[in-house]
Amino acid sequence: MNQFEDRDILTKTAQLLDLPMDVVAGLPNLELLGNRQLFLSQHRGLLAYSDTAIDVNCGTLLVRVRGQGLQLLSMTADEMRIGGIIESIELAR
Repeated sequence: MNQFEDRDILTKTAQLLDLPMDVVAGLPNLELLGNRQLFLSQHRGLLAYSDTAIDVNCGTLLVRVRGQGLQLLSMTADEMRIGGIIESIELAR
C-alpha cells in the first residue's frame, strides 16, 4: 500500500463512521484562544521549553510556539495547554 491508498482508506473510514478526519488519522488538533492560550491534542511530547519558545512533537509535524511569558499550563499524555502571549505558531515537517 502506498501513501495515497492509506490516505484514501482513512478518508473513507472517517466518512463511514462520521468521524472527524483528524481523529481517524491521529493528526494534531490546535485550538487558539486569542493570543493567550493554545490547546493542543494528539501530541507526543515536548522537545524544547522556555518562556519564549516551546517546541512540541506531534508525530509527522513539529509545532513551534513563540512568544513571551510562555507557560505549560497543563499536560497529559495526549493533550496540553500553553499560556502566555503567543506571537507565532509554526508547523514544520
